[in-house]
Amino acid sequence: MSQTTKALVLDCDPYSNEFLEDPYPFYDQIREAGAVVRLEKYDVWTSARHKEVHDALANWEVFSSGHGVGLHDSIKVKPWRPPSIILEQDPPLHTRMRKILMDILTFDALKRLRQTFETEADLIARRVCDQGFIDGVADVAEAFPLKVFGDALGLPTQGRQNMLSYSAVAFNSMGPQNEVFLKSLVHSEEIVDWTMKQCAKEALAPGSFGAQIYEAADRGEATLHEATLLMRTFMTAGVDTTVNGFSNALMCFSRAPEQWQILRSDPGLARSAFEEAVRLESPVQTFFRSVTRPTRLGDQDLKEGERILLFLGGANRDPRQWSKPGEFDIGRRAMGHVGFGHGIHGCVGQMLARIEGEILLKALSQRIKEIRPTGKPTQRLNNTLRGLATLPLEIIPA
Repeated sequence: MSQTTKALVLDCDPYSNEFLEDPYPFYDQIREAGAVVRLEKYDVWTSARHKEVHDALANWEVFSSGHGVGLHDSIKVKPWRPPSIILEQDPPLHTRMRKILMDILTFDALKRLRQTFETEADLIARRVCDQGFIDGVADVAEAFPLKVFGDALGLPTQGRQNMLSYSAVAFNSMGPQNEVFLKSLVHSEEIVDWTMKQCAKEALAPGSFGAQIYEAADRGEATLHEATLLMRTFMTAGVDTTVNGFSNALMCFSRAPEQWQILRSDPGLARSAFEEAVRLESPVQTFFRSVTRPTRLGDQDLKEGERILLFLGGANRDPRQWSKPGEFDIGRRAMGHVGFGHGIHGCVGQMLARIEGEILLKALSQRIKEIRPTGKPTQRLNNTLRGLATLPLEIIPA
């Protein structure tokens, strides 16, 4: 009979600026300390190993999202905004809400968007080639999804930058009320007001993804209130994570120019290149779960009501799962990473994100000979997300 090992207690703070700037040495420390360890500062369990993170994400009945996926139990501590109606809910409500989105994001619907996405991606590739010196974040990583995802969602063109600001606050609120969170609150009242106005039924373009959410409500599949919350969740999760994925991918290629040449010689690797970037520099680094009944994870017994912090970014660099996990290799079979989550709470829009990533990288590879760094990238610190604020690059046209 296996024995529970004595829990190792660590005193690192996953919400410190030092950790957020470069979490990877800390992930190494946490993984080597044990499969499941205790974080003293916040009195929670944590894991940065792939197997344990994957297993917990897969078992929603024991590791529940219904108490929030941030630091604080949303049942006990009032969150900054109402919990996500899909990310922070368990079945049966989660099942009903997810089905609405899955009925919208069908294979045929995504296929119809490909030509529009390809046209916009080529326009961006031409534009940055003409510019020569660019900010990879503003000029590419933000410009592409704000245009194509904003259009698909049915949003008006004006004010779309507010999606990034709202998403930043929402993901920051999943951590403590530290300096990073408080800084993101600047102008939050106006941003929240803009966001909720765009989530309204009358604001959305006919036939858009957003309009289809309300059509589901008209059919009785959701209440009007639920449709509004679902629209807000879709808007929040569908842009910032994608922006970070794109900027991280460009950073990876600028640091590994030989990988860019491999992609140029075989643009069919664009999908796996995006997948590898998401694994290596996971846009979503952390999610919490609440333990619903006594259970065992790794070699630790967990009690009902305890919280566990799952380091998705750490799991995706676990040497037990990946060979040379800190290297960017677009030929790697990266499937199995948890960069989009896993299980019933896996990112509902991940296929849309993958299509965007594939199309954008393919378009860039067909027009750009080299991507050269011209300065040090700056991190956009966030309590949950990992992405860049700036990425200075020189673009050498093909």
